[in-house]
Amino acid sequence: MIERSKLPAVKEALTRQAAVALIGPRQVGKTTLALGITEDIPSLYLDLESAEDRRKLSDPALFLRQFEDRLVVLDEIHRVPEVFRTLRGLIDQGRRRGHRTGRFLLLGSASMELLRQSSESLAGRIAHVELGPLDVLEAGPSNADITPLWVRGGFPDSYLAQNDRLSFAWRRDFIRSYLEREIPLFGPRIPAETLESLWTMLAHNQGGMLNASRLAAALMVSAQTVTRYIDLLADLLLVRRLRPFHRNAAKRIVKSPKVYIRDSGIVHALLGLPDYNVLSGHPVVGTSWEGFVVENLVAAAPDLTMASFYRTSAGAEIDLILEIPGTGVWAIDIKNGLSTPPSKGFYVACEDLKPDRIFAVNSGTERYPVVKGAEAIGVGELASALAVL
Repeated sequence: MIERSKLPAVKEALTRQAAVALIGPRQVGKTTLALGITEDIPSLYLDLESAEDRRKLSDPALFLRQFEDRLVVLDEIHRVPEVFRTLRGLIDQGRRRGHRTGRFLLLGSASMELLRQSSESLAGRIAHVELGPLDVLEAGPSNADITPLWVRGGFPDSYLAQNDRLSFAWRRDFIRSYLEREIPLFGPRIPAETLESLWTMLAHNQGGMLNASRLAAALMVSAQTVTRYIDLLADLLLVRRLRPFHRNAAKRIVKSPKVYIRDSGIVHALLGLPDYNVLSGHPVVGTSWEGFVVENLVAAAPDLTMASFYRTSAGAEIDLILEIPGTGVWAIDIKNGLSTPPSKGFYVACEDLKPDRIFAVNSGTERYPVVKGAEAIGVGELASALAVL
């Protein structure tokens, strides 16, 4: 078992709120984490993919009122969204009888629509915790070889597979399951072939600027349709849109977001790259590494950290900017290699923004100073530094 770093956050949230929503893609480990919590406290677990458990909630108020004195875990809550209307009344009734916290743990497959609905109906009664794939801190110490995690991605069944072939097959099955089964649950019917083509195009353009019109022309759909599809993938926590940093009004700054498929293993599966040997010769290798580093550093950063990038029309660029509450602005250059120095454009951008800390993340594990005040550092060590802030 790999202990998830979000476990303390979920436990703490249950001590201060009546309901906690634990969200993340399917197969990321939400159920395992929740069942680990239930081992230590009186609880009831309902799997709402099961028709039998869904029938128990045909009258949710009547059924759940019997379990006021224990934690109720509702897995796949997005399958019965109407239950939110009932939870508010049950929480308020329980509060009047002294049951104020730790009532419900709601597991959902990362639908932002779910969050909006729960926020409206459970305002002041619910906390949200996002669980992503395994990251470098969960997979091993900061000096460990992270190549398998990068190549396979962080979904536990993929990362822990017996070999690369089985890992790659799992990820292909995962993609097909999402296209045919999961995504249709969350929005209007989208042809699986069209969405797979879009997903694959995003993988080829990993870390590129979002150009909805160009993608729409290739797919023979409207730009609005492409934007809606990407919105859905982002709502499911499968895609990240990294916003541009806008504070320097004196410069002509790129205003389109950069788009990343969040799990590197899914990028490689979409592009047919089953192992490191094949990946290392593919044009996506650099931007795949960049996306991997971005996800790991954002996951390790303190709550309320704002992530963005900086790019001007003149070529000044910072791959990742972290605005960390109480700590300042960190500028991060990302390179796949052991000795590739930051570009001139990175230093020009740092002169523009004057960040508090400057780092050049490479694929090694050593930490040492480089020119102009920047530190070269591995992704594991920088993630460790962020995690203790």
